[in-house]
This record gives sequence, C-alpha cells and structure tokens, in this order.
Amino acid sequence: MDATISKEKSWFVYLLECQDGSFYCGVTNDLDKRMKAHAEGKGAKYVKSKRFKCLLHFKECENRSVAQKHECYVKTLYKYDKIDWFIQNK
Repeated sequence: MDATISKEKSWFVYLLECQDGSFYCGVTNDLDKRMKAHAEGKGAKYVKSKRFKCLLHFKECENRSVAQKHECYVKTLYKYDKIDWFIQNK
C-alpha cells in the first residue's frame, strides 16, 4: 500500500498596483509565476492594459475556494480599504 501523502499547493489572494495607480486583486497557487506573468504582460487583461507596477499584499488561503471568496469580497471594497483588509487579515 502506498503511504504517499499528497500536499496541495497553497492558494493566495493578492493585491497589486498598476502603473496608473489602480489596484488589481486576483488569486493564484504560484505567486512568483503569476507576478512574472503580470510583469511580462501575460497576466489578466486589466493588468496587461494598465501595466504591472508592484505586488502590494498577499494572503495565503487554505484552498482555492477560500481565496476566491476573499477575492470577491476585496473587489467590493473601496481602493484604500483593500489595503486595510490585507493588513488586518495577515
């Protein structure tokens, strides 16, 4: 019997800033790879058009579902309340 334990990748909800000062919130299970994609203009259409500036905050989540729920909530917040949410939910 195989006793291999399968460990799922962590999921993250993240907030980045674009060159025009706007924010983008997204989810990923590979933060480094996703930031590289955004920086190369290969990420989300929004970030591609506004151009990636920097990663502001991220939060590790138990799974994809939780990350997506956080993402949906953060997207309802006013711009600077998004930063406050990440600070309060470290």
